[in-house]
Amino acid sequence: MKKGFVFFVLTVLFLVVLYWATMSGSIAVSFSQLVEGVRTGLDEEVNVIYDLRFPRIIVATIAGAALALAGALIQAVMRNPIADPGIIGISSGAQFVAILFVTIFPQLYFYMPLFAFVGGMTAFLLVYSFAYKGGLSPLKLILIGVAVHATFSGLTEVFQYRGSYSVTSISTVTSSTLSMKTWTDANAMMLFGGIAILLALLLARACNVLQLSEKTAASLGMRITVVRMVVSVVAVVLASVATALAGMIVFLGLLIPHIGRQLVGNDYRVLLPFSALGGAFLLLLADTLGRLMIAPNELPASILMSVIGGPFLIFLLRRSKFANGTS
Repeated sequence: MKKGFVFFVLTVLFLVVLYWATMSGSIAVSFSQLVEGVRTGLDEEVNVIYDLRFPRIIVATIAGAALALAGALIQAVMRNPIADPGIIGISSGAQFVAILFVTIFPQLYFYMPLFAFVGGMTAFLLVYSFAYKGGLSPLKLILIGVAVHATFSGLTEVFQYRGSYSVTSISTVTSSTLSMKTWTDANAMMLFGGIAILLALLLARACNVLQLSEKTAASLGMRITVVRMVVSVVAVVLASVATALAGMIVFLGLLIPHIGRQLVGNDYRVLLPFSALGGAFLLLLADTLGRLMIAPNELPASILMSVIGGPFLIFLLRRSKFANGTS
């Protein structure tokens, strides 16, 4: 009953923010005018909203869901509640390789999420291999993740400030703002992100198995190494797609799964849907607030997420069970 109520409230909040994001901005129209304008395509104001605001909302919603799901999956794989694709370097790795390939092959922009996956997977394997030594210490994971993140971020900065004309063509990849998103971005996000989100939701049972000891899982006939690899790949795909099309947004994959565990428990059959809906809600809310707070200027959603997520991570690290390096 409690879980159903939590989902009901979260769904209502998401729909309220969705309506607010759609109707608020420099161009204000009534709901009936918006519906009629979308149907006929004859209202110039509605056409502007359709071409600029709608893609932004779609990208923010799917990217938020993808990042939250990625965080939940990575936490299941690493059995570590403070793992996050932004904190441990997956997002920065995805960003760097996406920039590299789009710079070399600009005609393949639509396939940028695939290039980002290569970078995200590389960063994940680096962090996992360096941090794993008879277990995954939360503090060691964070330290190595920060190092990997700094390395890929530095390489990204080299591309961003090297003075080349091609820098302008990759500004949308290096930017963490959701402004000026087009239907090309939205279509790519719906295709790649939608498939990855669906796959993630199908992995609930696998994530529950990963919470068991390896001996227990083996006794149930589960090939734990294969399960861990499949879940990892889907998590990296989610984080890479979101980073490639929405920019670098950290802490969302940490916040939402942790809140979900407090509200709906540790069962991934419930936690994953909660994470998807909660991530979509939080990133759309952050983007809408950033768009309207200091209008006509904008405050990137990534900044708001950092302001919220930074203190939250400190709070988790100061808890006694993290202070001694155990998970």
